[in-house]
Amino acid sequence: MGAVTAAVTLSVAATGCGAAPAEGAGSKAGKATSAADFGGMDKLVKAAKKEGELNVYALAPTWANYGEMIRAFEKKYGIEVNNEDPGGSSQGALNAAAKRKGQDRAVDALDLGTAFMQAAKSKKLLAPYKVKGWKDIPAAQKQPDGSFMNNYGGYISIGCDAKDVKECPESFKDLLDPKYKGKVALNGNPNESSSAFSAVIAASLANGGGFDDVKPGLDFFKKLKKNGNYVPVESTKATIQKGETPISIDWDYLNLGYGEELKSKGVDWKVSVPEDGQYSQFYNQGVNKYAPHPAAARLWVEFLYSPEGQNIWLKGFSRPALLEEMEKDGSADKKAAAKLPEVSGTPKFPSAAQEAKAQKAISEGWGAAVS
Repeated sequence: MGAVTAAVTLSVAATGCGAAPAEGAGSKAGKATSAADFGGMDKLVKAAKKEGELNVYALAPTWANYGEMIRAFEKKYGIEVNNEDPGGSSQGALNAAAKRKGQDRAVDALDLGTAFMQAAKSKKLLAPYKVKGWKDIPAAQKQPDGSFMNNYGGYISIGCDAKDVKECPESFKDLLDPKYKGKVALNGNPNESSSAFSAVIAASLANGGGFDDVKPGLDFFKKLKKNGNYVPVESTKATIQKGETPISIDWDYLNLGYGEELKSKGVDWKVSVPEDGQYSQFYNQGVNKYAPHPAAARLWVEFLYSPEGQNIWLKGFSRPALLEEMEKDGSADKKAAAKLPEVSGTPKFPSAAQEAKAQKAISEGWGAAVS
């Protein structure tokens, strides 16, 4: 996830390095690949409640409605959620999982962009687990082995303060206009933030590149920096409110959420999905193989993929992985779904190899592009 300023205070994981609880990777709960391995959902709930805690990392309350998601889970199951560094990044979450094996403060479940989740898989940090709604998740949006799966997503968009900017940009081409000097920002650094990383891919698509060639995206930001339009300030709700980042390239659900929250502050935040760089991506859920609370970790992902959890994503302006199926069976929140931006065409996603290649290219080229 991109670094986002937390809006509400949540429980923070202890910073000590104690030994992991008796439960763990080698326990029955740690080996479970579905609720059936517990003997059904009721027994999974019982085991999770016995553990009593869940460790997560970098889940900003304003990000896709995570604040409500966490509160709803705690209220429903009486399990305390320790949300460490809610303003952190995907890379920070990955580091926390990789470096804390055997510690009671290790991350139980991960929410990461695809490139970062692929990295977690390559490091053998993920425990295969298939939620109740597994069969309804589109095949292209889940790993056959259950190591991770898409959960919620959206499109790269351009957010703009219409009170500060007389004519809001609606395309990547527009962003190069000299009238936007000192106004265009990203939600973090592409080497740490999945949203910023995806913005570079979207810019590449808008400038003749593609999933196999992201250099045009790097060149775009180099040009944006050279003409003075790019602002090296991490865009957040706070920077938008202060007028520091009047134009922000970010996920549509984040930009839409900011617009909703800042309306009462006098900010007229307009959001558009650029047709010249239309790029959609999902964030993924995975269970840490070394989770100190393995049952709670699995119950957490079950909750995220339940109709209740999926509708909480919808209320946060994101598109849940099970939306199509829920619209078919009538369980989707119609009012929330109606607020999603209309886009044309079927979104295309890069393969794991393409995303890894793009990540390498962006990692090597970003500093030079915006230095």
